[in-house]
Amino acid sequence: MFKSVGRHVCAFDLEWVPDPISGQRVYGLPATLSDSEVFEVMWAKAGATAEKPRPHLKTALCRVVAVSAVVREQQPNGELNLRLTTLPRQSDRLMDEADLISTFLGYLGQHHPQLVGFNSQTADLPILLQRGLVSGVSAAEFCRRTDKGWGSDYFSRHGDAHIDLKSVLSGWGIATPTLHELAAAMGIPGQVREQPHDVVNWWVEGDLRSIVAQSQFDALSTYLVWLRAARFAGFFSAEQYSEEESRVRGMVGDRIAQGDCHLTHYLDRWSSFNSQPTDATILPLAPAEITDQAA
Repeated sequence: MFKSVGRHVCAFDLEWVPDPISGQRVYGLPATLSDSEVFEVMWAKAGATAEKPRPHLKTALCRVVAVSAVVREQQPNGELNLRLTTLPRQSDRLMDEADLISTFLGYLGQHHPQLVGFNSQTADLPILLQRGLVSGVSAAEFCRRTDKGWGSDYFSRHGDAHIDLKSVLSGWGIATPTLHELAAAMGIPGQVREQPHDVVNWWVEGDLRSIVAQSQFDALSTYLVWLRAARFAGFFSAEQYSEEESRVRGMVGDRIAQGDCHLTHYLDRWSSFNSQPTDATILPLAPAEITDQAA
């Protein structure tokens, strides 16, 4: 379990898609091929089958198209601010990948929030590094290492600057849940839409709005799973945890009122879970109860 809750927390999610330019370069394909033709070669090289025609590609061959984050800031006077932020800022307008990565890593390097992700140690951070190199980004402050390997060092595995919830909560065995499975089991929205999301399909169809919306959904779920883990570890009392969840609901409600109507689906899904009977109330176990259950 992690050791601390930072005064400044950034729970984030990335979305990425096949990059045809990288595919052309890596596989020596002619520039006359369409993007869809390049994609087919990339999937074939990655081991496509009839059952799985679009296998996962190596992250270096993919383009980052969206990043969303729930940012929690505690002011010196104790006041808490919570916001949901997304790149691209306009959900129907593709952002240059170099600008997107540079903006996000620049924010991390300047403000040094405690970074929280799910599978971020082996997926999200590596693709930010790899695609940052591909796009020629400079991120000196983000990359700066501390002498002792902790504090604001995002590359250290011994501090709390970067918390990968997947690593902390489940390890890497065959029974490891996805973010959506773990969140839904907790009563937190996992799969928000009726059908499982497919970012590649949306990308091929030119549906950037759905990709951005999914990034926001996943950032919210990551943050709520982090809240539950922090409550489990004793960083929030039952009352504080309830206040934190209410703060998330209020923030999402404010965004909906400002025109982000797609977030209504997230709020409705969350409410539907909470309306179901559950025995999952989080209560501390007294020593006698622990002994009885262990027996």
